[in-house]
Amino acid sequence: MRVPPGPPPARAAPPPRAAAPAPPPKVVRPLAAKPVKCVPEDLGPAPAYPDTDAALRDAGGAADRYQLLAAGRLLREQRLQKLEDVVKRCRAVAR
Repeated sequence: MRVPPGPPPARAAPPPRAAAPAPPPKVVRPLAAKPVKCVPEDLGPAPAYPDTDAALRDAGGAADRYQLLAAGRLLREQRLQKLEDVVKRCRAVAR
């Protein structure tokens, strides 16, 4: 007696193809704006204010202390005005 032939042997599945490598990502580097120098060269350091603690202690009387305070206040107001002008220019450039 003969045995009927069975199904043909299964073929081994071919190995999966390796996917093509993805192209490298495109790198985009944004150009950073150059920092703008806001502080002008002629601003200089703060002045030596005449109304220091030592100067007020060494003053001869109330009138002398008042003059020292008044002179210090004038210098501070001038300095503050210069600084406010610088800040205003910096803000205008940043826009």
